[in-house]
Amino acid sequence: MDLLGGLNPQQRQAVTAPPGPVLVLAGPGSGKTRVLTHRLGYTLQQRGVDPAQVMAVTFTNKAAREMAARLEGLLGGRPAGLSLGTFHALCARLLRREAEHIGLSREFVIFDEADQLSLARQAIKALNLDPKQVQPGKVLAAISSAKNELLGPGDLAPADYFAEITRRVYERYQQMLQANRALDFDDLLLETVRLLRLDDLRQKYRRRFRHILVDEFQDTNTAQYEILRLLAGENPDLFVVGDPDQSIYRWRGADYRNVLRFQKDYPQAQVILLEQNYRSTQTILDAAMAVIDRQTGRHRKQLFTERGQGQLISLHEAYDEADEAQFVVETIAGLTLAGEAQPGECAVMYRTNAQSRALEEAFLKAGLPYRLVGAQRFYGRREVKDLIAYLRLIHNPADEVSLLRVLNTPPRGLGEKTVETLLAGAAQAGVSGAGLVMNLAAGSESASIGGLSGRASAALAAFGRQLAGWIAARERLPVASLMDRLIEDTRYRAYIDDGTEEGAERWENVLELRGVAQEFEEAGLPGFLEQVALVSDQDTLTENLNAPTLLTLHAAKGLEFPVVFIVGLDDGTFPHQRSFPDREAMAEERRLFYVGITRAKDRLYLLRTFRRAQFGSSNVTEPSRFLSDIPADVLVGERSGPQTPEQAIFDRQTRWEPRGAAPVEPRYRAGMRVLHPRFGEGVILETRLDHEDEEITIVFESGETKHLVASLARLQVLGG
Repeated sequence: MDLLGGLNPQQRQAVTAPPGPVLVLAGPGSGKTRVLTHRLGYTLQQRGVDPAQVMAVTFTNKAAREMAARLEGLLGGRPAGLSLGTFHALCARLLRREAEHIGLSREFVIFDEADQLSLARQAIKALNLDPKQVQPGKVLAAISSAKNELLGPGDLAPADYFAEITRRVYERYQQMLQANRALDFDDLLLETVRLLRLDDLRQKYRRRFRHILVDEFQDTNTAQYEILRLLAGENPDLFVVGDPDQSIYRWRGADYRNVLRFQKDYPQAQVILLEQNYRSTQTILDAAMAVIDRQTGRHRKQLFTERGQGQLISLHEAYDEADEAQFVVETIAGLTLAGEAQPGECAVMYRTNAQSRALEEAFLKAGLPYRLVGAQRFYGRREVKDLIAYLRLIHNPADEVSLLRVLNTPPRGLGEKTVETLLAGAAQAGVSGAGLVMNLAAGSESASIGGLSGRASAALAAFGRQLAGWIAARERLPVASLMDRLIEDTRYRAYIDDGTEEGAERWENVLELRGVAQEFEEAGLPGFLEQVALVSDQDTLTENLNAPTLLTLHAAKGLEFPVVFIVGLDDGTFPHQRSFPDREAMAEERRLFYVGITRAKDRLYLLRTFRRAQFGSSNVTEPSRFLSDIPADVLVGERSGPQTPEQAIFDRQTRWEPRGAAPVEPRYRAGMRVLHPRFGEGVILETRLDHEDEEITIVFESGETKHLVASLARLQVLGG
């Protein structure tokens, strides 16, 4: 088969590049996987390389399977002896063969995330640390980060209390792993580095893997890069493909700067740009380049396509997230009715999982199916189901299903035996389980439960007192306030928010649910629970549905759709407010927006809201700072007509304009008093230049602190 047929000049150059270090910077939709697969086939067929001397590394099992299938299509079968798989899979195989050289058993087991979290809890308990003060998930994330940077417990220099706790837990955690003859995912990389640092084994595997190919190189971490460096040697046949502009997994340890390290370590490396895009229209590519070109310290790619200019990008400003979701649903319905797109060709992307709630409700209200990718449906998420179960139990203490869900959530030290004894005692007494624990709390003589330890009885009684208090308060407290009380009483936030990215998202989901509860102040708890029961109907989803896809921007990596909606383009939502104080995090938010834009093939809709519910309250928002980077000539804008006095104000707001010339010097300074048209008077705390604009941090008289962009803020200087 012709391995070069159908390749464009840049792709052909990459596939046929002479042996040696080669860095291929592949723009989105530029045929990256095609090039990598053809390079692999070319190496085996045209250069006559023994497959046993080739290692091809991917980041997901799915990508490995896809590459294997394509290679079989090219060569008429999979070459025997070829090492093709993920970093972790290939490292596990190597460690199985050579474990004894570094004191490991070949029979080691690999602990998954749940196992790791359980072990971290055990380590914290063994050190007599308070799990309420030392969050296992947060410590485990810090341990993982240290391992990715090739740091052992003894390498950590405790700079504060948390760092010292991390060092101590890390040390005990590793001891427990060894006692279990287990490795965690990070150990697969860390131990492989340790193995390859032994001279004889390093030379053995350099002779074995003379030709190395790596996909998604921008997503390698320090440990993975070190593995490649140790295997490759001084002048390797090392072919890496990636795009630093699409590096969006920093929170997993990915470091796009490995691209720069590659060029430093291999100055003789050939660098090839893949710039022809086969996915998107030129208008979409122009918008994407305008956004990413503001990123400094990068290889600039001039993306182009032969697909034509295409339609302008639609920019829509909704009043709030419900209005935003309604616009999405109506637009998809309109495109479908006009025959311009199938429902399954549309995707709705957002920054955080909590944003799916308004969208899911809008689709359900319209009676339209949808598919949710990368997360559970909003009302199916653990933390949401937990709180709804609490509220159902408060509304109906006879609800034993809800009782069993919340009885030990968060943990109260109640084991399965205790729960079985409780239920048996309730049945014997002719009351519900909830009724029995409340009787126990009240000291009723009829509430004794035989067979329970004093500790279990005390824990049940404590829960009974809480439950009785919530039931007493349900008539006088609005649903949101009742939810606040049970969250505080149970310390539920500490239970779900362990300080990690996932923990923060779980807490955001709780706040999103609280925002829904605020809408039911008049209808009360029964009305809220009825609405939730209707919305969470699981029958709306099927696997092979021709339906729009809802997914986070992180989950969209590697996918493409004819029609894409990116919602929530408000500062604080996207970019996320957690990125504001961190320059690297903000840079990754920009790359994430670039990834989102370049998922669109034909049509792109960008949406923001005038008001958005954040952290339990509805606030006026600022447009995402990324929107002003997009040239006006690729946009067509529209907004909802005013329906209330506040919406009339919204309708008169000055729309954003593309940024103009970059300020040479800061226009503002710390200490200045300024007036903002929405937030009133405030004092500037900090100001700094960010590329061609100025970022300002202001504390307003209301007590709010805002991070604003100078060119958009419309500030009036009052003095200072």
